[in-house]
Amino acid sequence: MEGHEELGPIDIAVIGYPPGSPMTGDAMPLLIDLVERGIVRVLDVLFVMKDKDGNAVGFEAKDLDDKGVGDLAIFEGASSGLLGDAEVADAAEVLEPDSGAVLIVYENRWAAPFIAAVRRNGGIPLAFERIPTAQVVEALDALEASEVTTS
Repeated sequence: MEGHEELGPIDIAVIGYPPGSPMTGDAMPLLIDLVERGIVRVLDVLFVMKDKDGNAVGFEAKDLDDKGVGDLAIFEGASSGLLGDAEVADAAEVLEPDSGAVLIVYENRWAAPFIAAVRRNGGIPLAFERIPTAQVVEALDALEASEVTTS
């Protein structure tokens, strides 16, 4: 951990694009804003394409001009080595034929100072977990329903 005292939690976002997705680019300015404000840092970007016959190929964020990745080309060269063949295979397994996905590894920079303070105070970050959005919504709906019935 030497030299990485201020490294925030790292996440992987896997975003699929089913056949016919409009891919408007609306999300890119939002991600770029998060990067520019130092909230997240993109460490790795990997693209996975599955053709109509079900053959899949993955490629790193290199030489993107002619690969049809749109505004994601801004992350040209983002390659930390955290993503590889195993992640390509995992993404390809869930993709429909004639579709694609982008895998983005990012650091939650906003949490880095907190994690550093925890370490300075003898704490050890043991785990960082994500709760699926659907599970949170379901729990909040159940809580709201129980509050309505007890009122």
